[in-house]
Amino acid sequence: MNRREFTTAFVSSLLISGCRTAKLKGKRVVAFSNANNAEPYRAAQRSLMQRLVAQHSDMALVVADAQQDNNRQIAQVETFIRQRPDILIVAPNERAALTAVMGDAMDAKIPVICLERDIMQPNYTTYIRADNEEIGRMAGDFIVKSLTHRYGTPKGNIVALRGLLGVEGEIHRDSGACEIFKSYPEIKIVADPVANWNQSEAKDRMTEVLRVEPQVDVVYGHNDPMAIGGYLAARELGRDKGITFVGVDGLGGPSGGIKKVMDGILQATFIYPLCVDKAIEISLRILHEPGFTPDKTYTMKSTMVTPENAPTLYKQAIDPEAL
Repeated sequence: MNRREFTTAFVSSLLISGCRTAKLKGKRVVAFSNANNAEPYRAAQRSLMQRLVAQHSDMALVVADAQQDNNRQIAQVETFIRQRPDILIVAPNERAALTAVMGDAMDAKIPVICLERDIMQPNYTTYIRADNEEIGRMAGDFIVKSLTHRYGTPKGNIVALRGLLGVEGEIHRDSGACEIFKSYPEIKIVADPVANWNQSEAKDRMTEVLRVEPQVDVVYGHNDPMAIGGYLAARELGRDKGITFVGVDGLGGPSGGIKKVMDGILQATFIYPLCVDKAIEISLRILHEPGFTPDKTYTMKSTMVTPENAPTLYKQAIDPEAL
């Protein structure tokens, strides 16, 4: 057995143990397959879910971290299926890779909640999402207005720092913004490197771009960590003062995007709802209301964060690090 096989087997044994212990205690088991706990947004999802489930004495939560590895997540979901949790919540790492195994869970008559990222087929009981296309359009509108304010006309050069390719959030945060930009021929995306949602990768990619692009007006990060990575690269090269930085996620707490707007690092971000509160609400209804059938899709609303409303939103936001 090689190291990867051993790790998968070991993690599976932990999941089995966790599910079995909860079952023996007579609790209803909610199994959560998370795409990557290392991402701040994903860590916040996990923490909030832990807090919400802990409020119900008849429920237990078992969490598996795929660490941005499709094969690992598939294996973890397969293990959950064998253990038959009462609810299975999946935040897919990638849409195509998780489609079949989530269909297997449905075939096993396990209620499946697809959390925030979609899959290729509707292999779920319900899908709880935010509107990434609309967020992209909101970001595009903000960028157009910012460039118009700077130059008196809508023109300028944009660097788009892209998330993991093929993921719904990356696809639609990009296409929504581009839908706006196409009406303004003097606004150009001069580079769109992939940074996989990661701040350090974004910093490296942005450094490469700045070394070859003499004029960059806006950095649009498909999440806040990538936008911040772009800012750090520009600051190191002494170019941050001339660039507008825009992100997505808008987490609370001192490390989150709202605070970065307050600090002047980001000029705007867009609150991307964790969707977890709705997932637990629906889970409770499935468990306790015989005959309840959830809607196939629930869409949570996003809010734009600017320096004007950031202080108020910061007070209202959950600090994921305090969960």
